[in-house]
Amino acid sequence: METREGTDGPGRAEGLICASFNQDTTSLAVGTKKGYKLFSVTSVDRLDLIHESDTPDVYIVERLFSSSLVVVVSLAAPCRMNVYHFKKGTEICNYSYSNSILAVRLNRQRLIVCLEESIYIHNIKDMKLLKTLLNTPSNPAGLCALSNNHSNSYLAYPGSTTIGEITVYDGNNLSTVTTIAAHDSPLAAVTFNASGTKLASASERGTVIRVFGIPDGARLFEFRRGMKRYVSISSLSFSADAQFLCASSNTETVHIFKLEQHSPSREEESPTWSAYVGKMFSAASNYLPAQVSDMMNQDRAFATVRLNIFGLKNVCALATIQKLPRLLVASSDGSLYIYNVDPQDGGECVLVKNHRLIESEDGQRESADASESRPAQPASQSYAATVAIPTATPSTAALTGYSEDGGMRKGEVIPEHEFAAGPVCLDDEKEFPPINRCRDETRSGKGRRP
Repeated sequence: METREGTDGPGRAEGLICASFNQDTTSLAVGTKKGYKLFSVTSVDRLDLIHESDTPDVYIVERLFSSSLVVVVSLAAPCRMNVYHFKKGTEICNYSYSNSILAVRLNRQRLIVCLEESIYIHNIKDMKLLKTLLNTPSNPAGLCALSNNHSNSYLAYPGSTTIGEITVYDGNNLSTVTTIAAHDSPLAAVTFNASGTKLASASERGTVIRVFGIPDGARLFEFRRGMKRYVSISSLSFSADAQFLCASSNTETVHIFKLEQHSPSREEESPTWSAYVGKMFSAASNYLPAQVSDMMNQDRAFATVRLNIFGLKNVCALATIQKLPRLLVASSDGSLYIYNVDPQDGGECVLVKNHRLIESEDGQRESADASESRPAQPASQSYAATVAIPTATPSTAALTGYSEDGGMRKGEVIPEHEFAAGPVCLDDEKEFPPINRCRDETRSGKGRRP
């Protein structure tokens, strides 16, 4: 879940270059001209700074869950990926690639680096390059998604430049799983749910969002974001239980869709006007052209958010914070907006907090309560409106790697017994990964010692 935005827009103060939530939406990473920062987002009314660095012009920063591993790419060296243990203040390793890095994705088993026409798959335990997918369809936006579930490590990326085809690749077994014909137009966004059993996608038109089952690729849900205009979808994100899916774009509206199968018997038990109209449309769709029929059968948003910004990129995520469902929106204007979500009735979500992610001229970050950030809301007894807000010395060790043509080069291999029995976890200082500082030149397949 990531967005990138230029910072030199006319008439605006310095904003964010990039913003991304970690895999379980417990922290937020942001990059600016002055450096990058990691924040904890486990509280509504408080935004704790976990770590900050003065590395300038960072346009990719990704944290591995709640660990100390962070991956950074800067505009000063767009072909080089640096992997750090930020609690120790040490570099784990860095890799250089043949072209600019457009995206990095990681889970507890794999680290994915996406270039415009190739994808590199690393083993996160030792950062060894396992596979290079060459000559992938041109992907200038670096569009890709990696399942958080390391037991499958599914990777999704565009399979075509002309239509919305998705290639699903098994990052553990290093083989293609399936190809999904998702949209008629090229892809704009793609994301997995936490378990890697569902995949959501949107095309460049931005009007329809589809959800597919993985690994079979069967279409499960279809949602209509809008009908009047095409938009640029900037992010898609499932809730942890995969019951909800949120979508943000370059418009002022964020949509939340509910993934539920409609039960015919349930509609019969409650013969409401909407249920009657739904039945009528369903019956009529059998006699209409396929395009019109599909439109009538697409579900609409369960809940929405009206942002007070327009035309700026943002990244959205659904999270449970202090035991309540929330929608988080990190905008390139330098703000994090937190909304309450009513999981029963949906509707318009209520803004409860606005945190500033970048410092003002006096060097202070500001936070605003909902009452200071939006007009007064009319009295309401809905759930969303009534929820209360709680207050190193570098080593010369080199890792074994693979060249682009698949040939392995010799190097000093880290013994297998030095690895943890399970996936790498950096939550504790004692669980520092068994990797010494290293550098690798993936563009030539030759490593160089520090």
